[in-house]
Amino acid sequence: QVQLVESGGGLVQPGGSLRLSCAASGFTFSSYTMSWYRQAPGKERELVATISTTGRSTNTADSVKGRFTISRDNSKNTVYLQMNSLRPEDTAVYYCRTILGANDYWGQGTQVTVPS
Repeated sequence: QVQLVESGGGLVQPGGSLRLSCAASGFTFSSYTMSWYRQAPGKERELVATISTTGRSTNTADSVKGRFTISRDNSKNTVYLQMNSLRPEDTAVYYCRTILGANDYWGQGTQVTVPS
């Protein structure tokens, strides 16, 4: 079955960095677009970044542009989110997501906390 497992979250001071990973299994990873989303307390889930199947094309939300970078390693079935210059407003649960046909898959999320 399809599984998406995020890791790498934690507590980091403002200005710090984290790299999130999402390990995928149960499908042909290299054939599907992957995305990172986040949901802060009391807010709706929002798209952070998306990466094409080959990794050559990416899109990043304006709120994180220049600070966050999405990448993927198809040999490891893993998508990454490198987060630099973290701010308190980046505090959220971060999820990876993929859509396979009519099915929508999400990981369980990983918490990122940047104290003010």
